[in-house]
Amino acid sequence: MSEILAVDLGGTNIRVARFPSAQPPATNLSKTPTHAAEGTEAVVARILQAIDALAPPSRSGMRIGIGAPGPLDPRRGRVFGAPNLPGWTDVPLRDLVAAHFGCPVAIGNDANLAALAEWRFGAGRGSSDMIYLTISTGIGGGVISDGRLLLGTHGLAAEVGHMTIQMDGPVCSCGQRGHLEAIASGPGIARIAAQRLAAGEASTLRDQADGKRELTAEAVGRAARQGDPLASRVIDEAAVAIGCHLANLLHAYNPQVVVFGGGVMQLGDLLLPRIEATARAQVMHPAYLEGFRIARAELGDDVGLIGAMTLASEL
Repeated sequence: MSEILAVDLGGTNIRVARFPSAQPPATNLSKTPTHAAEGTEAVVARILQAIDALAPPSRSGMRIGIGAPGPLDPRRGRVFGAPNLPGWTDVPLRDLVAAHFGCPVAIGNDANLAALAEWRFGAGRGSSDMIYLTISTGIGGGVISDGRLLLGTHGLAAEVGHMTIQMDGPVCSCGQRGHLEAIASGPGIARIAAQRLAAGEASTLRDQADGKRELTAEAVGRAARQGDPLASRVIDEAAVAIGCHLANLLHAYNPQVVVFGGGVMQLGDLLLPRIEATARAQVMHPAYLEGFRIARAELGDDVGLIGAMTLASEL
């Protein structure tokens, strides 16, 4: 079995792992600061250096998988743009890496690859139809339909966090209004809580806000656990928004399992019961719920690397 090098490209760090066979765990891992502000060429050079450092002495049969922020086209291997990577406009990342190493390279949207990993090795294994949702700084995900990762015409499918659930809602990070990410992501939860504090609502969170410390979803969740009314309402509204969105996804894809990951899901016991109850109440027919289950992601921080490895194993 040829060795696989997996890359997880983020706005903060470039993570690389070496897999001696097409399954976890990795035998070697590294993390390098992205220094995204230095521009495309510098970041690409850093990716190549990080792969070089972990690559086996013999490159014969080596394959490389890369998970990168989207939107991107996995078929042409081009990153159209990435919010946390300044200057990344239509970058031919796959071809740049392939030219340097002279081996097959595959590239995919990082959230899609996380879905692939959880389906193959994590909470969705054994299913043929699965949705993965990561609730974090942003909201992303991926769809497995009939045992295949759903990509769409240009590889842009399954941007499940950028679907409108509130027409006059807050502006999303992408510039559109009312997307799920604007309401139920970590920054969305913190922003809504801060707006209500500014409007004069009472809350134990006020000390943190008045102290100029940045309000976070974690702090809102902590206050909700302690019975703070404002924090409890904000968390509940986020859960309802996710639950309504989940009902839409059930109607669109009829999955067997929906897997939730991401940092905000550390508030799982505050969110998941309300998410599931809302989704079950919103579906148009009980048939959508036959055999359906919700699961917590199992692969942790390495999910992107495992997904990139899985993609490369199919080359």
